[in-house]
Amino acid sequence: MFRRINYKFMITKKIILNIEYRKLVPYESKMYREIRLESLLQFPDSFETNYEEAVNTEKLRMEIDIENQNPKKSVWGAFADQKLVGLCAFVIDDNNMGNIYQMYVKKDFQGKNIGSELIQSAIQEGKEKFNIAEVSLEVASKNHSAYSLYKKNGFEETNCESNETSEILVMKYTL
Repeated sequence: MFRRINYKFMITKKIILNIEYRKLVPYESKMYREIRLESLLQFPDSFETNYEEAVNTEKLRMEIDIENQNPKKSVWGAFADQKLVGLCAFVIDDNNMGNIYQMYVKKDFQGKNIGSELIQSAIQEGKEKFNIAEVSLEVASKNHSAYSLYKKNGFEETNCESNETSEILVMKYTL
């Protein structure tokens, strides 16, 4: 199932772009790799994986899942003029819970509700296809913009063994 929503945004010089939201298909795995590496380079403290590790990996785990179209592991993309400008990896675990990983929107496209649409697209598919009741994610405690995005989309911090010195916060969304 593809969830396609088109929005128009004014970008510098009054160029209007259409944003399309959908799951990546096998031939787009290289686009995924490019934007994933960019996210690790731009925000090294926001992800568990580091750029050096990833750039030296022949195929990233989600690249393989995109190519194999694993139904329980998908990457949602935001496309502007057929260019991937945002992504959100969504994985259904063995307990039938949804998990969001690798959330990223290119700098020029941030603040335009693209992240929210990616999250909601992934959650909607999880609800419809897998009847999930909960979605969880982890966010770096210093990543205030991501934290705000998740709060805006209904995620709440959990009380699971976190302490004041923890660098990672666990957040959950209940359907």
